[in-house]
Amino acid sequence: MSVATEAAHIRDLFETIEELESVASSLAEDDDRRRKLDGVVAKTLRQAPPVRPVVAGELLDLTEKTVKAWAREGVLAIHSQEPRMLLDTVRLHEVLHLVSDLRRAGKTRGLIDEVHRRLSDQSLLDRQDLANSLDEMRSGKGRVVRTA
Repeated sequence: MSVATEAAHIRDLFETIEELESVASSLAEDDDRRRKLDGVVAKTLRQAPPVRPVVAGELLDLTEKTVKAWAREGVLAIHSQEPRMLLDTVRLHEVLHLVSDLRRAGKTRGLIDEVHRRLSDQSLLDRQDLANSLDEMRSGKGRVVRTA
């Protein structure tokens, strides 16, 4: 399959995912329909085939060399190395969101560092123990620990 054809397929998939995410975000967080749509999005992305770096470059508007560097740095997740590098579609979708947001905000240089920071921040926010600690702090149940 040509790069252009493969990029078009992935772009179409991501557009469908964006539509589902938009509908899901219009529903209340405690709405079962929102959870179901979020589940459909996650399942669809997990089932999508891995993506070649050259195709990811087309989608992210980066060179293949840059995409491979991002993969080696852990910003893009490598699905497999042999016989050729293929990238995880779930992480690619997440990074595409971040890059688009950064570019809309006028950020064009140092994207890898900013994307890496945002992914790190998000991984912390996704931790249940941190969420529990923050809830305790907000409700006044936590205790203050000070170092001397």
